[in-house]
Amino acid sequence: MMHSPIPPQELIRNLGLYLLPMELKRFLFFTEIYQQLIHVPGVIMEFGCRWGQNLATLQSLRAILEPYHHRRRIIGFDTFSGFPHTSENDGDADVVTSGAYNVTENYAQHLNDVMSLRESQSPLSDVRKFEIIQGDVCQTVPRYLAEHPETIVALAYFDLDLYRPTAECLQQIRERLTKGSIIGFDELNHSEFPGETRAVQEILGLSNIRLRRSIWSADECYLVVE
Repeated sequence: MMHSPIPPQELIRNLGLYLLPMELKRFLFFTEIYQQLIHVPGVIMEFGCRWGQNLATLQSLRAILEPYHHRRRIIGFDTFSGFPHTSENDGDADVVTSGAYNVTENYAQHLNDVMSLRESQSPLSDVRKFEIIQGDVCQTVPRYLAEHPETIVALAYFDLDLYRPTAECLQQIRERLTKGSIIGFDELNHSEFPGETRAVQEILGLSNIRLRRSIWSADECYLVVE
């Protein structure tokens, strides 16, 4: 796109020209999930938001499907410095190392600025409906829930890849879920990231849950709390 002949002021309205099926399928996957949580109260949390594309997608879906739902806050958690720690439960793939999947310097602030700008173009723009929380989720998630005892989780999306943070967050949010709440997973049943499956097996029990695979995705899956 850097060399596109389309004028810069028109490029944003023509991104579909460059959008590959893989990226479009991800948007459709989140659309499928979002449509199922519309009647469930609570916030949306993403654990491991990195560059923030999923957060932006969810923000757009909220503006489209629930434009005046000012309590549907979107909260993104990430270290923004990559994996803080790994363990033997996380396997031995080359990518499973401390610092993997880091981002550029001061990116958390940039993401906050982008989300703020996007929110300013949506209904109820005077109400802040998102939050970016930087740090190790093993510390930041318990702190957030302690500071917000009112929190009900309508959607929790896990993209942490690793055993310990996934297990910790699952344990923390269990009492904040209601029937109909959705938990999504990015790397479940993934050979390079066995830690996510191990965490789900330990905290939830695979035989206790009904995992669903979307027609839009070969990797991501989710469950609806029953």
